[in-house]
Amino acid sequence: MLPSMPSEDRFKNLSGYRWLENGQSALSGGLLDLYRRLDRLFLRWAEEGRAVEFLFPTFIPARELAKLDYFRSFPHLVTFPVTLDADEENLKRFIAGEPLDVRGEIRLATPAPIRDVLTPAACYHFYIHFQGEHLQGPRYVTTRATCFRRESHYLPLERQWSFSMREIVGLGTLEEVKAFLAQYQDRVDRFFRKIRLPIRWKNATDPFFNPSHNPRYLLQKLDPVKTEMVFQDRLALGSINFHRNYFGEAFQIFREGKEAFSGCVAFGIERWIFAFLTHFGLKETDWPDLNS
Repeated sequence: MLPSMPSEDRFKNLSGYRWLENGQSALSGGLLDLYRRLDRLFLRWAEEGRAVEFLFPTFIPARELAKLDYFRSFPHLVTFPVTLDADEENLKRFIAGEPLDVRGEIRLATPAPIRDVLTPAACYHFYIHFQGEHLQGPRYVTTRATCFRRESHYLPLERQWSFSMREIVGLGTLEEVKAFLAQYQDRVDRFFRKIRLPIRWKNATDPFFNPSHNPRYLLQKLDPVKTEMVFQDRLALGSINFHRNYFGEAFQIFREGKEAFSGCVAFGIERWIFAFLTHFGLKETDWPDLNS
């Protein structure tokens, strides 16, 4: 186990790791191999549950997230892709001056209209994908996405502007989704016990803006729907989430004539790497076997 110290110092000279000051990590060598092995583990769990894998683009249309009232609920987290307005005079004005100021900030001129958002959570893609469908049976799906969440501060491998998320999603009836989530919570819990990684399951809420004034936050406090797998009593490595029929209603997804229920299991890959390095140490030979 590594000694307690700020993660900026703990990983400063770690081979295969580089922390970027804009809140992102670069991996190579053994750490990149650990990243891939962890994702293969999560994908294997998904396939054991008959989940079909998808690959989605990085952008999500803003009009789709607006159906979830996302911009009022999470304005502090959202990241937009920004381009310049293609008007020739606007582009000439941009290049005529100094595009970059002394603080490293772009003098943007006039931006083009913004119609997309960088993926904030991997599972959103699925509800958009199945929009308007009448499911003939439960659907189990999985994807890995680079997600973007703007934060007030960043920490290496713990809290990043961009990070990797593997999600396994179930859509169906209330009973089908409840069984799906229970199956995966048991599967993940057995794995933690097997490798002796100390994790506590804790009820949590989504990180709403101005939460005390958001009805969805208050509802989650009264009837918890998010359970996090928490390392060192402070860092969520992932979560089990029951959405009720919220996404089924928002995107008109149906199962047996009713709005579908949904739930997801989410794994933050960089945070799992942090937990492995912190608990098992920096030597690859001390890390648990992920192939058995």
